[in-house]
Amino acid sequence: MSTLYINQNDCLVKKVDERLKVIQGKETLIDIPLIKISQVVIFGRVTVTPEVFFELSQRRISLCYLSEFGKYKTRLETNFSKNILLRIAQYQAYFSEEKKCALAAAFVKGKLLNYRNAILRLQRESDLDLSAPVNRIKEMIKKAAKSESVDQIRGYEGAGSADYFALFPKMIKNEDFKFYRREKHPPPDSVNALLSLGYGLLRNDLDAAINIVGFDPYLGYLHSDRYGRASLSLDLMEEFRAILVDSVVLQMVNRRQISPDDFSEEFNGSVMLKEEARKKFFKCYEQRKLTEFRHPYFNYQVNYIRCFELQARILAKYLSGEIEEYIPLVMR
Repeated sequence: MSTLYINQNDCLVKKVDERLKVIQGKETLIDIPLIKISQVVIFGRVTVTPEVFFELSQRRISLCYLSEFGKYKTRLETNFSKNILLRIAQYQAYFSEEKKCALAAAFVKGKLLNYRNAILRLQRESDLDLSAPVNRIKEMIKKAAKSESVDQIRGYEGAGSADYFALFPKMIKNEDFKFYRREKHPPPDSVNALLSLGYGLLRNDLDAAINIVGFDPYLGYLHSDRYGRASLSLDLMEEFRAILVDSVVLQMVNRRQISPDDFSEEFNGSVMLKEEARKKFFKCYEQRKLTEFRHPYFNYQVNYIRCFELQARILAKYLSGEIEEYIPLVMR
């Protein structure tokens, strides 16, 4: 089964027999059996009939709404998990400063190690001497592990991320694309637009994994509490950013699978990927999620789709006391 992305504005999604149809005016854009769908992701202005809502709920198929820029808006899930014991353990860890710091440091470790490995790869490919940022990131990981407050850990995460994004322009081999710094809402250039779109898709995938395992997505450890923020999803996203989303963006840009003409500038100065080019991005992102590798903890072949849930289950094992630490996913 796969994710159905609905990318066109002013469409109607309706159920016909055992199929979903996406209609724009009098034209049928998509006609797909429900049995082939694992989740539905909608961008922009799309109307979904009540019959579709009910059918997706019955089949436990999640429905996610993103803005046209890829910013996460909301998600409709099936019934809340019955795993109350896991959520009790999740809440207890939140009120333990020691466990909260341990988890926050582990999420930062996964993120920064994957950033560090990306920089080492750039060094090998370019013969640049990048030992200084590599060592700084290594030091940030060590300091985070010894920190006694989550605020300190966030500071070390920010410093390590700054080193990584300072070198991100050197990872771009296509002179048609420029990147100066990471800016989120709204994205001011094409590279930031791709990153924001990818992170929105990744957030949705981690939401689904967390729901399957039975967590409360709104109670996390690294990300601060905020009304409506799924902090735990954002926590688990960290280790996947470089190895999944950033790699897709660099692949598409460096292999010229996308061009500056595929973007439009909006009235507020933000940049957005055009409708047809967005389909290319979805395809590339889905292909990357299917990449298989040997999981460093479970020691068997997995793809990223499976790995989202596995990392959530490792977290569950830590919170329930079955293992002594949360082990983030780090790829060479």
